[in-house]
Amino acid sequence: MDIKAKLRPFYVAKMLYEQTDEDHYLTIAQIMGDDIKALQELGVEIEVVPSTQKRFSLIGRRFDLPELKTLIDAVESARFIPKEKSAALVEKLGSLTSQHNTEKLVRNVDVENRIKADNEKIYYIMEALNDAINASKKVSFQYFTYNVRKEQKLKYDGYTYVFSPYKLIWNGDYYYVVGYSEKHKGIGSFRVDRIVRCPKILEEDALQPPKNFDLNVYLNSMFRMYNGQRKQIELVCSNDVMDAIIDKFGKDVHVLANDMKSFRAVIETSAGSVFYSWIFGFGGRVAIKSPEDVKAEYVEMVRTAAEALSE
Repeated sequence: MDIKAKLRPFYVAKMLYEQTDEDHYLTIAQIMGDDIKALQELGVEIEVVPSTQKRFSLIGRRFDLPELKTLIDAVESARFIPKEKSAALVEKLGSLTSQHNTEKLVRNVDVENRIKADNEKIYYIMEALNDAINASKKVSFQYFTYNVRKEQKLKYDGYTYVFSPYKLIWNGDYYYVVGYSEKHKGIGSFRVDRIVRCPKILEEDALQPPKNFDLNVYLNSMFRMYNGQRKQIELVCSNDVMDAIIDKFGKDVHVLANDMKSFRAVIETSAGSVFYSWIFGFGGRVAIKSPEDVKAEYVEMVRTAAEALSE
């Protein structure tokens, strides 16, 4: 058998992959029967429809059309994926179905405030962090923020962080890496798209998480990955905000009876401006009961904001 004869079943498979699906077929005049039999013996799912001319279509695909639509929605909605990378990924996802179905993958889902990241190196940054996590190694990197002229500026004049990464987290439309920060002497997180360039994987083994560290508890108590001082806080909540409390802290959140119209929730979280803005968003239906220093800090923030409006 010559090389062309050996490759013919693969050409047929390519034809079926690109030109057929549940609604579109190729006839026996277009495909030789022996080629179909060879592909079926290889495990390719091919539907045969008896007729004056047998018709064939490829039905066994890795992704169904609804699955591809869901993946495309996720890619187009993800803020951490740059616009150009997002378009390239959508095109690749579209190649996983037949040409006839490609038009059906044009999505009409709109995402509020869909602002894409502009760090084109994010794929390589995430890959390096993932490799470091798998190898239990430390990484080093620089971090940037934006100044008032919307220019990228290295944080702490180009300080190089040494970090023991534990997990990559998708939170609030951004990817974060959670781990032990040697600068901050504790567990912290960094936004992946704010890392300047591909992190350097160090030879030194990563520091192990503290024995009492529970990643799920840590994540459930974070507000947009804000790295503030963690405190136990008691809230008084209107009964109609139970959904929001569970959405944020999970079904295991500790709740207590208060009165007929409200309940108390005891949480552990990072107290700070992000947490306080979340409380404020409930318009008085969630109030801080304790501790006193957190209550005082929240009151001061609201007062400062109100005074700023009158200036």
